[in-house]
Amino acid sequence: MFNLDPSTLISHLFVLVVAFSVHEFAHAWTANYFGDNTPKMNGRLTLNPLSHLDPIGSLLLLVAGFGWAKPVPVNPYVLQRSSPSALMWVSLAGPFSNLLMAIIAAIPFRMGLVSVMDARMALATRAEHFLPTIPQLLWVFIYINLILMLFNLIPLAPLDGEKIAEFFFPPSWARFMDVIRPYSPMILMAIVFLGVISFIIRPPLLLLMNLLLG
Repeated sequence: MFNLDPSTLISHLFVLVVAFSVHEFAHAWTANYFGDNTPKMNGRLTLNPLSHLDPIGSLLLLVAGFGWAKPVPVNPYVLQRSSPSALMWVSLAGPFSNLLMAIIAAIPFRMGLVSVMDARMALATRAEHFLPTIPQLLWVFIYINLILMLFNLIPLAPLDGEKIAEFFFPPSWARFMDVIRPYSPMILMAIVFLGVISFIIRPPLLLLMNLLLG
């Protein structure tokens, strides 16, 4: 569903600027930590959103609440020489940053500074006001960060989950992933447009929302 009311657009813009920039910076910083300066050479070792945002992915995030940023380039050979697990940690850094941001944004709810009921009321009446309320902004920030984390953990290229799964899967599974890798983007597009993605993400998303917000 496309939400074009001003308060929703402003909420999504906030998520776009903060969450996407931190996610991609986390990839770049971790790669640099393991000795790969490719992100730095490409101007990605920064929190500047202009260095990370993809035009189409940004537009979709604004109007639909789901999108993507430009992938951070890394050199797998440099990372492999640094540590066998380096590429896995670089891939994991992005989704982990989304989880960390969601946890931080949930603190005001847990401390009783804002309430979930206020957030739900604001979301239900969002078309009636121009600016988002603080509870609404925090709730949307948590919700989209968790979606970004869970989506990126799906073990299909070009998502982060593919490299994470490749590190932990046994060799037989790794060979299977090599076979399907050329078709992974098409499989990913199919599960998104057919709505299968909601069945994959929704259960852990609701669980995490309940854990964070109570």
